Amino acid sequence: MKAAVARSQPKSSGRVVAKLSTITGDDTQNLVLVLDGVDVSRGHTWYHVRLPILPNNSTGWVKRGYLSSLQTVHTHLYVDRTAMTATLQRDGVTVFKTIVGVGRAYWPTPHGEFYVRDKLTNFGDPVYGPIAFGTSARSAVLTDWPGGGFVGVHGTNEPGILPGHVSHGCIRLRNASILKLSRLMPVGTPLTVR
Repeated sequence: MKAAVARSQPKSSGRVVAKLSTITGDDTQNLVLVLDGVDVSRGHTWYHVRLPILPNNSTGWVKRGYLSSLQTVHTHLYVDRTAMTATLQRDGVTVFKTIVGVGRAYWPTPHGEFYVRDKLTNFGDPVYGPIAFGTSARSAVLTDWPGGGFVGVHGTNEPGILPGHVSHGCIRLRNASILKLSRLMPVGTPLTVR
């Protein structure tokens, strides 16, 4: 809702872990995934959130007043880098599964716990397909990329290369698959990359 500071503990004296703006580098609303919360006093809640920073899997605490209303998400996307599959579950039940392309050995898709930050449509580059989801995952080796090397989940204009180690770290799906996934997966969905 407004620019915030994420801290190492749920108190104002905690070490600053990250500064969070209201807008992402893609000009979308900046979202964080709330893991849990704690009421430190009457009317003062801190939320423990997953952060879109390096090192990956970082978390911090943000005061309630800096966040807009919380939304419950019932989906979870799992990407298996060995099997090269993506599986979407809703309330623990698989509702979608497809083959994917993942990062090459020298541009690996990072593993860990992340979340879907935004959904991008109508861009003119067919390499990314018709839809791309931005995630909180970051490449540890492509830090000089625009926006700092965020990992996306997107389509491709080369479906014949899937499945495989074909990307700079992003998770590529056939265009028909990314379109189907976009109908099933809301922004804010947790993402586990194994």
